[in-house]
Amino acid sequence: MLTQTTKSDLTHTKNLLAFSAGGDSTALFFLLLEHKISFDIAIVDYGVREQSKKEVTYAQELAKQYNLKCYLHTAKIIKNNFEANARKIRYDFFEALIQEHGYDALLTAHHLGDRFEWMLMQFCKGAGCAELSGMKYKDKRGDYTLYRPLLHLDKQELLKYLHNKGIPYFEDESNEDEKYKRNIFRKNHTVPLLKEYLHGIKKSFAYLDEDVDELIQECELTSINQLAYFQDSHSKRSNIYTIDKYLKSLGHIITANERLFLKENRTLVVGRKYVITQTKSYIFIAPYIQASKMSKTFKERMRILQIDTKLRGYLALDSEAVALVSRLLQ
Repeated sequence: MLTQTTKSDLTHTKNLLAFSAGGDSTALFFLLLEHKISFDIAIVDYGVREQSKKEVTYAQELAKQYNLKCYLHTAKIIKNNFEANARKIRYDFFEALIQEHGYDALLTAHHLGDRFEWMLMQFCKGAGCAELSGMKYKDKRGDYTLYRPLLHLDKQELLKYLHNKGIPYFEDESNEDEKYKRNIFRKNHTVPLLKEYLHGIKKSFAYLDEDVDELIQECELTSINQLAYFQDSHSKRSNIYTIDKYLKSLGHIITANERLFLKENRTLVVGRKYVITQTKSYIFIAPYIQASKMSKTFKERMRILQIDTKLRGYLALDSEAVALVSRLLQ
């Protein structure tokens, strides 16, 4: 069930599997074992479901049985905006492990249904071809690569694999809770459509991927501390695609209106958290910090470099970033 590309990519990397004990990640766990791909696992307990303790125990037992490392993070109770905050906690934990233990790859169990669900939600908000294509099999993220080895498989294919092998897994009851928009889409749209048109949907995503590769020039993004930057590609669509991908890696998704604004303007603050600004031939992304007291020398330096005032607040606190920006723009 894993593709030859996946087997080739993961054979010589140090892999960390994001594990939940649900059907998707359990299937990926055993498929990796089946293909003799080495890995360790990491699981997060959010403490909101009684069942989560059993899921953690199952993860630890599997790790012990197959001589793998199992990392556990017990999160503090999330009081609001659960999905976004849970995602940030999860990826902060994974990335800390990657840094500490030298993993090359993070593996997640996103499958075709997840991708289709995302596509329909974006379509209803207003999105272009690149956004509709959504999740990719392989994503370079700083010091590691994120892989989604199950993206070509439907949930029912994964569950059939588990049932045929007699492998236990857990069902997360929150997946039925319709207070989450994704669950409404899943129940009413993605699951019925995948059941009826699975083959066609798989082919459509293959065509979408080909189209995006033709239409979008992915820019090489570099960072120093919390400042990220890349060279203007002279294609608004490619620039916005790169910005969107980077902010997603930070747990922030830009809106359709923000994408439209970026097409016409050089500077935007998104979510009151990040500033995006184009100066000369470079696009910079940094935390948005309102400017406080700045020396006349610093202000004059920023003026000469044509740095937007909304970026200056961050640069005032990061001398290394200032030195880099000066080299790029002079």
